[in-house]
Formats: sequence, structure tokens, C-alpha cells
Amino acid sequence: MELSLAHPAIKAFMCGAFSGTCSTLLFQPLDLVKTRLQTLQNKMQPGSSRVGMMRVFLNVVRTERLLGLWKGVSPSFMRTIPGVGLYFSTYCSLKQHFFQEKNPGALGAVLLGGGARTVAGVLMLPVTVIKTRYECGRYRYASVTGALRSVCRTEGPAALYSGLMATLLRDVPFSGIYVMLYSQMKTNLPNELGVSAFAPLANFSCGVLAGVSASLITQPADVVKTLVQVNPRLSTVDAVRYIYVEHGLEGFLRGALPRSLRRTMMAAMAWTVYEQMMAYLGLKS
Repeated sequence: MELSLAHPAIKAFMCGAFSGTCSTLLFQPLDLVKTRLQTLQNKMQPGSSRVGMMRVFLNVVRTERLLGLWKGVSPSFMRTIPGVGLYFSTYCSLKQHFFQEKNPGALGAVLLGGGARTVAGVLMLPVTVIKTRYECGRYRYASVTGALRSVCRTEGPAALYSGLMATLLRDVPFSGIYVMLYSQMKTNLPNELGVSAFAPLANFSCGVLAGVSASLITQPADVVKTLVQVNPRLSTVDAVRYIYVEHGLEGFLRGALPRSLRRTMMAAMAWTVYEQMMAYLGLKS
């Protein structure tokens, strides 16, 4: 079946998968540094010297060489390519079904973004768990498939859904806030700019601003999610209590810089590429 004859949801899936591939390949090092930072935090004793983003970055390059920054890119691809595709496909279907040709308001945008992320997040969570375990450096997995076999054998298949609540508490608000801010900022752009050659740059700029805001608001949930997935015996409530008791409120912000950079740039690029491809196919995003 040719792409031009495909259902709009299938076109949205293909456009989303392509945009997710591009953004993941570029920004995987930031995700790895973020995971290492948050994992190191949980090993540190209170009052010990702070470990910064650049220190982790240089340590990875020194001990694992430059390509070590892309460790975990395979599970990232396994998660992001179908995950972003599912996200945009669900987003497109929900928008067509509930909003048709209308531009959703602020509440509608929150519901659209949150609903699309819920579907994609639940379906792709096992891959996210394996990716987090593989990147963190605590487990000596020889390969991604080895990590999957080890988790299922030693902890059972249920471990693949560890951190589900924390993941949804992070990703659903992020997506809802992001889509709301992004769509509102785009609506306020001059009409001339929206049809000019600078439209992709303008859309990307809107995505960056929306991504920074959404990332900072949901950062505490990301720290909790990482801790639960690396230590599956912890519940979400136990993880929150542990971080607060051991590291205080500051502990919930560990890894904020690399995560904000990565999530912001990935989301901005994914949405820009997605919308350009959808426009090329003659569809409204």
C-alpha cells in the first residue's frame, strides 16, 4: 500500500517514527548522561560532593570512549521509533475524532497530548525499563537482549512494568503541557510567518520554549521513575520518600539540565519534522 493512499493515522505513524529516529540519534548522549547522573545520586551519601553533568560526560568518554555516549541507543530506537509513531498516530486519531478540523483550545490540547502519551507510554514501557537498566551502568548486561532475558528470568515479566505510575506521572503531564503551550504559541504567530520559509524555524522555537517549561515542571517525576526502574523493589511512594530523606528537595532536580536539553530538543525536532512531513503529504497536523 502506497503511503499516499494510507489512512491518515498510518501516515502520522510513519511521520512520527521518522521524526523520532532523527531526534533520538542526535540527542541520545544527553539521555545517557541524565540516567547516569540520577543513578549516581542514589549511590551517594548525604553531604558528599556534587557530581555535575560535564563530569559524568567526560567520565563516559574517558572510560567508554566517545561511542559510549550512544550506549543504549538500540533500546532507545526500539522505544522511540514505534513510540513516537504511536504517539502521533494516536494524537492524529483523537484530534480527527473529537476535534475534526477545529484547533483545540488550551484544555483540548492538554487532553490530546496527555491521551496520546498515555497510550504510547503504556505500550512502550517494557522497552523503557530495559533501556534505563542498560544505560545506568549498574547492571553488567552484555546486550539489550541479554538485559531482557535477565530481567524476565530473575525478576519476572512484571518487572518490565516497574515504574508505570511514575512514568505516567512524568510523561502525561509533560505531553499535555507541551502540546498546550506549543499550540498556543503557534496560534499567536503572525500568519505571514506561518507560510514563509522560516516556518520550520518558528515552529522549532515554539517547541523549545514549550519543552523547557514542561521539562522543569515534570523533572521530579523523572527522578522518581529512574530510581524505581533501576530498583524495582521500590514502590513509587518509597522512592519519593527515599529521595527526600537522603537528598532533600534538591534530589528531585538531579539530572534536570541534560533531561531538559534532551526532552526539549527532541520534542521540538520531532514536532517540527512531523509537521513538515504531514504538510508535504497534504495533511493537517
